[in-house]
Amino acid sequence: MTQKTDSEMQAKQGVSAPARADPVQHEYHMHIAADGRWFHEGSPIDRIQLVTLFASVLSCDEDGVYWLRTPVEYGRILVEDAPFVITAVEVRIVADHEQLVMTDNIGRTHLIGKEVPLVMKTGSAGDERPYIMLEKGLSALVSRPVFYELAEMSVAGPKGVGQGIWSGAQFFALEADGKQTP
Repeated sequence: MTQKTDSEMQAKQGVSAPARADPVQHEYHMHIAADGRWFHEGSPIDRIQLVTLFASVLSCDEDGVYWLRTPVEYGRILVEDAPFVITAVEVRIVADHEQLVMTDNIGRTHLIGKEVPLVMKTGSAGDERPYIMLEKGLSALVSRPVFYELAEMSVAGPKGVGQGIWSGAQFFALEADGKQTP
């Protein structure tokens, strides 16, 4: 005997399934500081499991607005720079190529390459800052100690132009006007 779902049983009885309500906009009173710390109503969120949960529903739209979105509610949150910070880098050999693996402040690892590129952006003060670009429009700032590690392993770029690093058979420049190559 097969089990029927609630909606199948309701349909058989002539009762329609309840309509799913549209998500409701909510004011979260949350922000992420430039150092990657998350805050709610001005107090730090110290439980990494809670930050990881919030991070799983975080996105950034084309206008640079950050959103927490669940199936039932959504709301804007303020992000001072990038929502995550890269705290460690490791070099691995994958398919005969060096692959940089970066770890962020909530313990996730990211393979640097075509899908997760390293980019240099010029900040408002004219300083160059390294970021990795993540899914859902998100990014992670590469911390200063990790950037120094990258600088130590940097090499001249293709055709001797600029300095950068190789990861996943791609070159990533360590300067804002550098070029990324396949």
